[in-house]
Amino acid sequence: MSTELKKKEFKKITTLALLAMKQRGEKISMLTAYDYSMAQILDQAGIDVLLVGDSASNVFAGHETTLPITLDQMIYHAQSVIRAIERCLVVVDLPFGSYQGNSREALASAIRIMKESGAHSVKMEGGSEILESVTRIIGSGIPVMGHLGLTPQSIYQFGTYTVRAKEEEEAEELIRNAKVLEDAGCYAIVLEKIPATLGKKVAESLSIPVIGIGAGNDVDGQVLVMHDMLGITKDFSPRFLRRYADLYKDITDATKGYIADVKSGNFPNDKEQY
Repeated sequence: MSTELKKKEFKKITTLALLAMKQRGEKISMLTAYDYSMAQILDQAGIDVLLVGDSASNVFAGHETTLPITLDQMIYHAQSVIRAIERCLVVVDLPFGSYQGNSREALASAIRIMKESGAHSVKMEGGSEILESVTRIIGSGIPVMGHLGLTPQSIYQFGTYTVRAKEEEEAEELIRNAKVLEDAGCYAIVLEKIPATLGKKVAESLSIPVIGIGAGNDVDGQVLVMHDMLGITKDFSPRFLRRYADLYKDITDATKGYIADVKSGNFPNDKEQY
């Protein structure tokens, strides 16, 4: 039976719904969102999960890395997304500096996101090194999505955005960390920019959903940054990215048309004024 035939319509996507999707072999669709208008479009289109990503630091604020974005700014973006959605699950990145210090600070940060935005869960980068924080947050009743492989908040430690876990030792460590996160109670894990064979191995070894970004097609779902998927960004072209539109060109052309009509006096015309 095909995945399409097995597909079940959920009125509301929850962490248990994602687990059921994995068990049925139905792929999970996930995109980033940072504002009300776009989140509303993506939700109504049928997306399963929206990630309020710390990638807002890049695509909204123009920073080189995800590190500068603050907890207050993440809460602002999450509030905007939550107001827009009706069906999808919303997960919010805990930003750099809001959970690495100690588990009490991590819990306080997660509680702020949940209380002030109304989000459904949080996402954290790392494995055994953040286990105490993950355990404390999950123990308080807050669902946690893990994130392994290329972890952008650690970019200065890695020194590069190249593929992670190509060597056997790092691959084995990633598998161990994935199991640590599952055992701690994470409801899903994102794997970023790792070999496809490793992505498949992790997905098959875990009972929780594994969502990939540059982790091959044998994981349980896929996530992309919305600006990349829609072709709003044009200078970022990793192998794993497929652009489904060219909004950079469409918006540029529309803006040039508007400018030309204003300059020529063609806008507004008689029907466009009172």
